[in-house]
Amino acid sequence: MSPFYSFSAESLTGQPMPMADYQGKVVLVVNTASQCGFTPQYAGLEKLYQTYKDQGLVILGFPCNQFGGQEPGDAAEIAQTCQLNYGVTFPMFAKVDVNGSEAHPLFQWLTDAAPGMLGNAIKWNFTKFLIGRDGKAIKRFAPITKPEALADSIRAQLNP
Repeated sequence: MSPFYSFSAESLTGQPMPMADYQGKVVLVVNTASQCGFTPQYAGLEKLYQTYKDQGLVILGFPCNQFGGQEPGDAAEIAQTCQLNYGVTFPMFAKVDVNGSEAHPLFQWLTDAAPGMLGNAIKWNFTKFLIGRDGKAIKRFAPITKPEALADSIRAQLNP
């Protein structure tokens, strides 16, 4: 079994969510922020989710305040930004660190399994990690990569 499925994270509503719940799905993990120049990507991520969720895609959003303090709010404020401003319906999780000694174990694994061009550390909000149906990290996408640019990679995993 892939290490991905051994992780768990707290949902935005405070419930423990095991990654094993997503076994057999194609997963896109994204570190997010509500006050970032890339925040409008929420709309594109939701569109991807709506387009491919019935074929087995799930998008998991992990708010992070490590980059320029761009996610200062609490869970209620994060939920409001995601749902009211962008119509987000994909699972959102509690705020986490994605770099450093306090990084969530899932992100420690992701950054090792899919390193970036300039090392393992995540450089900014809206870094995206594509996980295959087998739980293996397939590819890492930079924050500047728009969600619609991921469609071909997602389709390739949904329909190998």
